[in-house]
Amino acid sequence: MRNKENEHLKDIIKEELEIVFFEEVVLFFSVIKWIFLATIVGVLVGISTTLFLKTLDITISLHADVQYYYLLLPIAILISKLTIKYLAPEAEGHGTEKVIEAIHKRNGKIDVKVVPVKLAATVVTLGAGGSVGKEGPAAQIGAGIASLFADFLRFSDTDRKKIVVCGISAGFASIFGTPISGALFGMEVLFLGSVMYEVILPSFVSGIVAYQTARTFGISYEYFPLSFYVPSITHFLTYSVLAGIFFGIIAVIFIEILRLTEAFFHKLRWKDVYKAIFGGAVLIALTLIFSDDYLGLGLDRIHDALVVGEAKPYDFLLKSIFTSITLASGGSGGIVTPLFFVGSTSGVLFAQLLNLNRRIFAALGFVGVLAGAANTPISASIMAIEIFGPKIGPYAAIVSVISFLITGHRSVYPSQRIGIRKSPSVEVEIGAEVEEVRPVIRPTGVSPIAKAYYRIRRLASLLLGRWGGYRRRFKRRGFRRKRGRP
Repeated sequence: MRNKENEHLKDIIKEELEIVFFEEVVLFFSVIKWIFLATIVGVLVGISTTLFLKTLDITISLHADVQYYYLLLPIAILISKLTIKYLAPEAEGHGTEKVIEAIHKRNGKIDVKVVPVKLAATVVTLGAGGSVGKEGPAAQIGAGIASLFADFLRFSDTDRKKIVVCGISAGFASIFGTPISGALFGMEVLFLGSVMYEVILPSFVSGIVAYQTARTFGISYEYFPLSFYVPSITHFLTYSVLAGIFFGIIAVIFIEILRLTEAFFHKLRWKDVYKAIFGGAVLIALTLIFSDDYLGLGLDRIHDALVVGEAKPYDFLLKSIFTSITLASGGSGGIVTPLFFVGSTSGVLFAQLLNLNRRIFAALGFVGVLAGAANTPISASIMAIEIFGPKIGPYAAIVSVISFLITGHRSVYPSQRIGIRKSPSVEVEIGAEVEEVRPVIRPTGVSPIAKAYYRIRRLASLLLGRWGGYRRRFKRRGFRRKRGRP
């Protein structure tokens, strides 16, 4: 009897050991596989990003000594619009948005023509002064290369999506010199409030490799290390909370300006040619009225805000308008660099209003507005550490998370999918696209103050309704009496 029990116990132990062994073997080869694939994608995207950045630098340097270079904006936007429309419609917009759409709707399938078309259209737009960024094209170029790589190796739909996310991460990491936050951005930007942890290893590998490849080929990055003393942590945390709310509101303003401008151009019953020329003409007029500071990447103004702490109070608003018109009328480019401009300049404004250190809050705005507008608080917090140093990390995290919550269920990327509800009192459909979501406010599960507010509002509407009824009755009676007099 004991021998049978011992044999049974040995069989159980043997079976468990076999399961553990084979599981570890499978996981080991899976890790090796994805490190190898992500390394190849990182190298390819790093080389492509280098080519894009060097081409962009040459194009921008051509008009460095030309005073009215922006007069070519209508022609540049027209060329960009027609090139994308007839050669690669998937390259339309600000890059990252179309990649998110491809991952959710086509399992990451991207036409290879997107890569050269997006590169050319963005260089033309930025070369003439279009107010766009450079990260969207890099992400779309990276995703396009990764999709082509998946076609070559005949990947399944699941593996294709993974490798395309690696392309996004590599593009973002190599364009800004932020390998960790770039990798996280590729995973975090797909869903509002959710992260694709199954892609975390290849995303990190591709991001780091792409960054190192770009540096090897001569791309340099600018960092702004901050060293500051906090006399009272309580006070600084309070200001950080207020800053998070402020930057969340700024992000909402940017998103709504972008949405309304796109809706305006969409409603115009004009041909694309006329829309492009009209958009370029409006940008020329605004430049002549205000300044050319809001054209192009705006790196000089970002540098002034972060290094000197200088910015005009209306800088963030004008940059939002310039960027929205450029993209809505047919220009090609990214949207994160304009968000950096808006965030850093609005940070200076916040610091001026409360008499605080302008450089610190310009840095917090730099990442805070990105976290709110793109719904990427984790990658924005890590980016703050990579660009500004570790000391700002805790405060950047607070600002980024609060800004993310304040922005609500909206985004600069309409194809983002809803992963969470930001409040139990706001009902949204999980899994739906941001552009299709219509939040419904429910008083259930809210604080006592909110409940009291809803009850008072309900009582007030009831009383006002009754008072209106009484007034109508009195008016009718008075009218009848007047008519009945001799």
